[in-house]
Amino acid sequence: QVQLVESGGGLVQAGGSLRLSCAASGRTFSSYAMGWFRQAPGKEREFVAAISWGGGATFYTNSVKGRFTITRDNAENTVYLQMNSLKPEDTAVYYCAADLRRVGQYAPEYDYWGQGTQVTVSS
Repeated sequence: QVQLVESGGGLVQAGGSLRLSCAASGRTFSSYAMGWFRQAPGKEREFVAAISWGGGATFYTNSVKGRFTITRDNAENTVYLQMNSLKPEDTAVYYCAADLRRVGQYAPEYDYWGQGTQVTVSS
């Protein structure tokens, strides 16, 4: 079992920054890949970013490339999502997720999910 708890969401003006954190517990953190997804009202959950077990490989959806950065600290059992130059269209509930087998962008492949943290970007 893996427990994931997100934090760091909030309300920010367009152009601002936020850093999301996801604290993991329950299994050896470095044994699974981590991803961030988001879901806006009335829309499907979408992939945002993912990072491999050791942090050597990262992946982003096109709309956040150059603005968001995913990192992980295996000593602290935490994955981060630094979000810069935020836009109103980034408004969503952001979820972190753990994948025990691979690092990817497909939500059904992830094994464990956090409860989500709200990010609201005002124009």
